[in-house]
Formats: sequence, structure tokens, C-alpha cells
Amino acid sequence: MKSNTEDLKTIRQMMEKSTKFLSLNGLSLVFAGIIALIGGWYANDILNCKCEIEILIPHLLITAIVVLTLAVGVITFFCWRKSKKNHQSLFNSVTRRAAYNLLVPLAAGGAFSLILLMRGYIAIIAAAMLIFYGLGLINASKYTFREIHFLGICEVIVGLLAAIFPYHGILFWSIGFGGLHIIFGLIMYFKYEKRVNG
Repeated sequence: MKSNTEDLKTIRQMMEKSTKFLSLNGLSLVFAGIIALIGGWYANDILNCKCEIEILIPHLLITAIVVLTLAVGVITFFCWRKSKKNHQSLFNSVTRRAAYNLLVPLAAGGAFSLILLMRGYIAIIAAAMLIFYGLGLINASKYTFREIHFLGICEVIVGLLAAIFPYHGILFWSIGFGGLHIIFGLIMYFKYEKRVNG
């Protein structure tokens, strides 16, 4: 009986590995969140400098690109390290499906945010970014940990709050991309990695 239970557990683990992206690392989300908080603090400083809008927009765009690049780089590095440790390929069919499901809403959100920027609706850009990011996470969550689904829901909620209070966009952006990543990253770390590493 014990042998049958262990066999079932092994089969379930093998099926999960073949259908889920399990290389996502909780600490990578924590570091991505810290990067976002630093970016939010810097963006807030830019907004408080009382510069002309033509100067503000390029600075904010550069800040967003730097934050995104660093966050993606950190997450990719931690995922690569975890997949290497588990003797798994980082770029496989599951990864591609998860990435596709995440990137389609992100690309739509990025395009929509640029349209808002060109039209001068700067106050609701943070809300749009958070909502589309949350939808992307929800969409991709079926290929990874359950916590990503709940992170996505929380991002959408924070995005809606940012739309209700549009002149506090940087605050909500920092909560969504910074605080939520740190909270969910720590939950995942203590639930999965800490338990495995002892």
C-alpha cells in the first residue's frame, strides 16, 4: 500500500514537471519587488522636480525600461539557477506556453499604455500597467505555481484602485510591482524553496 502511494506521488510529480513551469524562484520575485520599489522612489523624485512635461516623460520612460530590464534579468537568472540545480531545461515547451500566455496581455498593456501616454492620459498609465500585468499573470498561472494566480488577482485589484485614485499612480505602482512581489515571493520561498533546502 505504501509502495502504491509513493508510486502515485512520483507519477504526479513527473506529470507536474512536464506540464508546469516550476523553475520560478520566490527570491527572484522579492528582488524584482525591491528593484520596483527603488524605481518607484526614483520616479516619484522625478515627478516632484516640477520639470516640464517634455522632460518628465523621457525620464519616466527610461526609468520604467531600466526597472523592467533589471527585474526580468533577476528573475531569469534565479530561474536559470534553479532549473540548473534541478537538472531541468529552462527553455522548454512549458516555459514557452507560460511566456506566451504572459506576454500577450503584457504586449497589449504596453501598447495601450503608450497610446495613453501619447494622448496625455498620464494619470491612468500606472493603472493600465497593473491591470494588464495582473491579467497576464492570471493567464500564465495555469503553467506555474498557484500563488501566481493570486498575485495576478491582487495586481488587478491594485490597478483598479490606481484608476479610482489616478493622482497616486506611483504609490499604487510601487505597491503592485514592489510590495506584492515581495510578499508573494516570500510566501513562495518559505512554502517551496526553504522547505526543500532545509
